[in-house]
Amino acid sequence: MSDQIKFIVEKLNKEPFKKNYNLITFDSLEPMQLLQVLNDVLAEIDPKQVVDIREEMPDQTAKRMLSLLGILKYKPPGNATDMSTFRQGLVIGSKPVIHPVLHWLLQRTNELKKRAYLARFLIKLEVPAEFLQDETVADTNKQYEELMEGFKTLHKECEQLKTSGFSTAEIRRDISAMEEEKDQLIKRVERLKKRVETVQNHQRMLKIARQLRVEKEREEFLAQQKQEQKNQLFHAVQRLQRVQNQLKSMRHAAADAKPESLMKRLEEEIKFNSYMVSEKFPKELDNKKKEMHFLQKVVSEPAMGHSDLLELEAKINEVNTQINQLIEKKMMRNEPIEGKLSLYRQQASIISRKKEAKAEELQEAKEKLSNLEREVSMKATQTREFDGTEVLKGDEFKRYVSKLRSKSTVFKKKHQIIAEFKAEFGLLQRTEELLKQRHENIQHQLQTVEDKKGISGYSYTQEELERVSALKSEVDEVKGRTLDGMSEMVKKLNSLVAEKKSALAPIIKELRQLRQKCQELTQECEEKKTQYDSCAAGLESNRSKLEQEVRGLREECLQEESRYHYTNCMIKNLEVQLRRATDEMKAYVSSDQQEKRKAIRQYTKNIAEQENLGKKLREKQKTVRESHGPNMKQAKMWRDFEQLMECKKQCFLKQQSQTSIGQRNLLRTFLSCFEETFI
Repeated sequence: MSDQIKFIVEKLNKEPFKKNYNLITFDSLEPMQLLQVLNDVLAEIDPKQVVDIREEMPDQTAKRMLSLLGILKYKPPGNATDMSTFRQGLVIGSKPVIHPVLHWLLQRTNELKKRAYLARFLIKLEVPAEFLQDETVADTNKQYEELMEGFKTLHKECEQLKTSGFSTAEIRRDISAMEEEKDQLIKRVERLKKRVETVQNHQRMLKIARQLRVEKEREEFLAQQKQEQKNQLFHAVQRLQRVQNQLKSMRHAAADAKPESLMKRLEEEIKFNSYMVSEKFPKELDNKKKEMHFLQKVVSEPAMGHSDLLELEAKINEVNTQINQLIEKKMMRNEPIEGKLSLYRQQASIISRKKEAKAEELQEAKEKLSNLEREVSMKATQTREFDGTEVLKGDEFKRYVSKLRSKSTVFKKKHQIIAEFKAEFGLLQRTEELLKQRHENIQHQLQTVEDKKGISGYSYTQEELERVSALKSEVDEVKGRTLDGMSEMVKKLNSLVAEKKSALAPIIKELRQLRQKCQELTQECEEKKTQYDSCAAGLESNRSKLEQEVRGLREECLQEESRYHYTNCMIKNLEVQLRRATDEMKAYVSSDQQEKRKAIRQYTKNIAEQENLGKKLREKQKTVRESHGPNMKQAKMWRDFEQLMECKKQCFLKQQSQTSIGQRNLLRTFLSCFEETFI
């Protein structure tokens, strides 16, 4: 775990995050800050995720992050029960949930960027089949799929070009070389034009060459068109085979089925479709409309601040307290009729939820069945194209497997016999080689003896004579044997045919009787099987009913337990409030001043006095703040006036000895006039 956090901190401190975390600061992050860090990492992978989660609802944040993690194919540890804890931990910002996600994302950021980019263009929008019956919608969907396939090919080409190792310098060299070749070709064309102009009828020859080029292009176009038509014909033949197979399977199913089972199946389908149309789809449509209305309302409202959120939390708390009070009043009444109705309502809601769940399961099962049938038909066509034979089904496949097993046992026996023959053949071959070597040695010794005696070749001629006489006698014997054997064989065959006929006659009679018994037993077996199926279906329905009742009783037991715990919690809260009220009364009534000071009323009185004092001080601060500017301006004017008068005084003192009495009077009048104007 420490290595995981260390890796996360190292990655977050690098580009492009630059978080400047250490292990202590990262571990001490609050849940909201940890969620913001996760959102920043997701925004680096997908720029659409750049959101301040403080301005977003927690449910929307969790939904957005879960959808992106699903696109990125993140698999949280654990089974299906841990998925709910993972979602809850993602909503509340739990560290054991977010740390593994951050570690997984930061390990493969570049790969996930590419996956998020491709997901914007390659996640297919599922259009319902009933909408695809419209031609415009079907054409638009087809164009959408074609554009998606085009994007796939272009992206593959782009990736190949990136990994091919082409450099800009090589491309520039190729372009310059192609420009040089172009200039050379232009010069050659000009030279050929000048040379052709000297030839007689050059215009006619150019015209014929142009027509030849046009005809070649037309030939290529026709060949391409022919190939396209061949492909279309091949696809049409495949489609025809697929449709014929479907028709054959449907006829086979119709031939095997009985009218009662077909009617029962049709009634079940009608009930299911009517339930989907009348109950489920309208509810889903209403829910979607409510969600859309709520989202439009949220979009139309202005952005909320922290104060608005506090007000909403206060309102939510007030509404929760009112709900708790109403629940307490209802529980105090304890009307038996309402209790029974609530039980019936709960049972009805449980049954409706189960019905909806089963309908969804049935819909998913039908979709899976259709997908599997489509895959089976595709595999059958592929095998038919590859091998030319049809795929075996049911009893034929079982018979084929039994034949293979019997053949495999025979093959094993024959293989063992062949191995024994091979071993014996090896021994005989070795003995033959030894005997040949011994014979060669004896022949060599005999030739040496004959050479010594002067009768070389005697043994060879003697052997030849013996061999010829033996062959003659063998041929005569074979001729006699063949004649005798043929006559004996004819007699044996006639006697064997007569014996087999006499032996098979009672067996054939027994076989006829056994066939009749087999037909009777198969009919009885089918009847017993139908009885067993009906009995099993009845027992299964009874079992499902009992399971539903048990589930309902368990849910009622859980509800009663939750209600019991809730009442216990409310009683404890009331006891705590009562204890606090008695302590307050004791402190308020007691004669001790220290105890009175501990009372909440004394604190509330002090708080009210301090609030009034603060209010007066705020008003005084407001008046001072309003008159601060003009007062400062007036003080500055007085300081300027003092400086001016000081200057005048100094000037007057300097010129006092030189000025006359008239000038003094003039100065006095000037000063008096200046003071009057200033005042």
